[in-house]
Amino acid sequence: MGRTLLYPKVPKNTVHRKDYRATYDLNTIHSIINETPVLHVSFNSSNPEDPFPTILPMIGTMGSFAYPSADLSDPLDCYLHGYVSSGIMKQVRENPESGLAITIAATKVDGIVLSLTPNSHSYNYRSAVLFGYGSVVENAEEKLWAMQLVTNSVVPSRWDHTRTPPDNAEMASTTILKVKIVNGSGKIRTGGPGDEKKDTEREDLLQKVWTGVVPMWETVGEPVAGGDGRVEDVPEHVRAFRDDTNKVNEKYAKTAAVEKT
Repeated sequence: MGRTLLYPKVPKNTVHRKDYRATYDLNTIHSIINETPVLHVSFNSSNPEDPFPTILPMIGTMGSFAYPSADLSDPLDCYLHGYVSSGIMKQVRENPESGLAITIAATKVDGIVLSLTPNSHSYNYRSAVLFGYGSVVENAEEKLWAMQLVTNSVVPSRWDHTRTPPDNAEMASTTILKVKIVNGSGKIRTGGPGDEKKDTEREDLLQKVWTGVVPMWETVGEPVAGGDGRVEDVPEHVRAFRDDTNKVNEKYAKTAAVEKT
């Protein structure tokens, strides 16, 4: 049997409400992060006059430069792609020793759960939150590796089908933020409606109200040629990405509608 690594439960990451939906499994949490196209990254401002936390949509993925063969069940860092002069990168550079305290959130919606009463409506979903400390990747080899990792996390094999490596100007304008993860947790809902006994015992409601799940999944559309490229045929790696993504997302959402975990 394979090992199962878990994030340790501490007050910061422990799920309390409906804790039976919680997961601390590294593989599950890291998978949610990697399957979410846009991550939401939050941190506190270094300006004492700014009371509001900052939250940014960013592209990122899990990985390990030290152990490139590590899989999603292993301890990993989160690599985030950004612009050299962005606010978060400036603030990270203000904390070179400790790193900037960062929270990363990801959510996938897999269905709308329609119940007998509005109060019992819900979503089928997968969510994950990671806590860690961010630092700028200064090592040139690791930075190039991370840029390839992030690119291929968007469309697999895309790096090898473009003009690479990036030139000096592109390398200089791009900053990679590596977040060393301290802890994390996830929360998942699957299955159909869960109504209260006071409603399920009312025959009038049962006869009047439709209940069930409307599955939802992200769909990749038919590629549309554009720009200055003269290649007419959509390359196989793009078609494979579209087909595989749609198949996986649809299967999960439909399964989640009827199978409760």
